[in-house]
Amino acid sequence: MEASRLRARYRRIMAFFARTTISFIFWELVLTRLGLRRLTRRTRPARYHNTAAQFRALAIRMGGVMIKVGQFLSSRLDVLPPEITDELSGLQDEVPPEDFQDIRRIAEAELGASLEEKFEFFDPAPMAAASLGQVHRARLCQRDSESQPFCDVVLKVQRPYIEQLIEVDLSALRRVGGWLEKYRPIRERVDVRALIGEFAATIHEEIDYLAEGRNAETFGANFEDHPRVHVPRVVWDHTTRRVLTLEDVFAIKITDYEAISAAGIDRGEVARQLLDTYLKQIFEDGFVHADPHPGNLFVTPLRARTEDGKTDWKLTFVDFGMVARVPANLRDGLRELVIGVGTRDAARLVRAYQTLDILLPSADLKLIEQAEAKMFALFWGKSMSELRQISHKDMHRFAYQFRELMYSMPFQLPQNLLMLGRTVAILSGMCTGLDADFNLWTQLAPYAQKLVTEEAGSNWRVWLDEAGEVLKTLIAIPSQAGRVLAQMERGDLLMQAPQINRQLTYLEKAIYRLIGSLLFVSLMLGGVLLYNAGNGLFAGILLALSVFALFWTIFFARGHG
Repeated sequence: MEASRLRARYRRIMAFFARTTISFIFWELVLTRLGLRRLTRRTRPARYHNTAAQFRALAIRMGGVMIKVGQFLSSRLDVLPPEITDELSGLQDEVPPEDFQDIRRIAEAELGASLEEKFEFFDPAPMAAASLGQVHRARLCQRDSESQPFCDVVLKVQRPYIEQLIEVDLSALRRVGGWLEKYRPIRERVDVRALIGEFAATIHEEIDYLAEGRNAETFGANFEDHPRVHVPRVVWDHTTRRVLTLEDVFAIKITDYEAISAAGIDRGEVARQLLDTYLKQIFEDGFVHADPHPGNLFVTPLRARTEDGKTDWKLTFVDFGMVARVPANLRDGLRELVIGVGTRDAARLVRAYQTLDILLPSADLKLIEQAEAKMFALFWGKSMSELRQISHKDMHRFAYQFRELMYSMPFQLPQNLLMLGRTVAILSGMCTGLDADFNLWTQLAPYAQKLVTEEAGSNWRVWLDEAGEVLKTLIAIPSQAGRVLAQMERGDLLMQAPQINRQLTYLEKAIYRLIGSLLFVSLMLGGVLLYNAGNGLFAGILLALSVFALFWTIFFARGHG
């Protein structure tokens, strides 16, 4: 591809992110510091929708990595607002196909023969166009019941010049990542460079179709004894680094809810099976299908009927270019996390955070434990539809009680959790889409109990550790009580009130921002009036002072006190 076209691509991507960054700074930082928070909040849905629409247009035009980013954002139903997810939800189906002659050229060069020689039939119309490759249906020339038990296949062929396009896109993302690192709340909680580095490594692995074929076989072996899970088989003598030939397993897309229901399949059961499948991948196999967007998951109806007369089915996985491997130490931390959630043990949940290294050194562990206990009391056992019905008064009361924790946000995202966190986030959104009443708690609780039983049954030290913790607590009570009583008698007992101090700090900062805003408006209006009266010199002085007042309000008054 010509260097001039690559440079133009880079400039278009950078221009979009520059406009988005400037818009964010103006609306979310400048205007809120000037006391226009209501205006910012009122216009936020429309602004989010416009930004998502602009990104969608960019991703469709650019393809490549931009499509991958958009697909991830479209699946975050549990976190991102609908203005963004709804606008980006069609990206899986809107990737423009490549010209068939380009696809033919690449496939024939890789396979070392014409398509007519290698296949009995090859459909020139693509059945799916992905961000990095394109899929065509075909039929093998011969069928051998022993070595080749199927003849209908699909070919996944890489897009032309995809490696050059990936390098340009990643270069743009690295530059944008440098911008994000300058924003302290992001810099303190996410290693942006590591995130982009991990993403780059994943993309490069994803365009190696030999590695993808091996991943598919590993996944299939892990679920060999699970009749509800199906994985396409690889045709190795028709597979190279840039061409992958697989058994044709395409069926009902997992987000085609009407078709799933019309086939007589319980969507809630599909959501539960999907979660159980991923729990096994994470906690038992340590090998995870890390790209569960709707184009890679299908529900395959079977002719057989279940005991209650419903249509039997399989959950079919495709596209194993992106996988996550979960090392033993990370798996231990995640087990603690699931057990803590499933058993509503706030203390164990905090220990899991520490094991996973997702807490900043300044984190108040006791306050986090109290917040987790309160969250269990408020949210545990509720489905997504029930969570949406929680009153704003309850949410406001929770936010007010733990406002210090929410202000400091002492959490960070380690590198080894980046891809897994992305996968779980997409999975959560998909389960919610399948079943609005999907209850994560009822699914996690029995699995957590299973983990506890396995842990306790296989390791007698668990019981000693738990007994030791209780014993240490009981032994410490008399001495702690004695120290408190002695301090009370001497009059040395001090009561700390960090929340009151925090409120005073907020008030002081608000006063300084108000003063700065008034100075800015007064100087600016004075300058405009003098300019209209023909006094350009003094008008310029006042307008210059108003600019200094604006910068002081935004960048200095916020940190005062």
